Amino acid sequence: MSARGLFVTGTDTDVGKTRVAVSLIHALRAQGLRVAAMKPVSAGSEPGELHEDVAALLQAANVAADLSDVNPYAFEPAIAPHIAAEQAGVRIDLQVIAAAYARLAAQADAVVVEGAGGWRVPLNEAEDMADLAQCLGLPVVLVVGLRLGCLNHALLTAESIASRQLPWAGWVGNRIDPAMAQQAANIAALRARLPGPCLGIQPFQQQSPAEAPQWLRLPKF
Repeated sequence: MSARGLFVTGTDTDVGKTRVAVSLIHALRAQGLRVAAMKPVSAGSEPGELHEDVAALLQAANVAADLSDVNPYAFEPAIAPHIAAEQAGVRIDLQVIAAAYARLAAQADAVVVEGAGGWRVPLNEAEDMADLAQCLGLPVVLVVGLRLGCLNHALLTAESIASRQLPWAGWVGNRIDPAMAQQAANIAALRARLPGPCLGIQPFQQQSPAEAPQWLRLPKF
């Protein structure tokens, strides 16, 4: 596999991982690269429909790929993946995901992989999202949802990423709460304490971008 890759994780669920992943895809495409997208595990799709995160990633990518590789595990209930899998009588297998990633990487110059939920969300009886990131061995982009409590969540997540000895690609602050008190001071604290670099601060927005945003700085990977 010669493709480069990035693993996008977050401090929690609903912190804007998909919007950041889509932004990264557009930025890589702007450099003339063939970019594949992957959402290994999704939960919360309507019956017979693509999960909205998967749809956004597919729309942004410029590498045509089998849906079974882009999203190997898709569950309808919007609940923790390991619980959704148990209810469906399925076991999430990291080697299945790794094989799907290898097929995507064989077609692309870069693969942007978006995790589900936060960094330590369980995937089966023993493994979690951090184990998946370690299995793929990709540099990690941490999306920090800027709201009350984000400092603790971000620093604990960064500590866990470092304990896995995975490379840091950087972090993105996402303004998910426009009314957050002392937002600038919190961002300054994150800049001082996270291993960096800061790839940008995403403005508050409801939808994924349609092109490479001006606020994003591509990581070295």
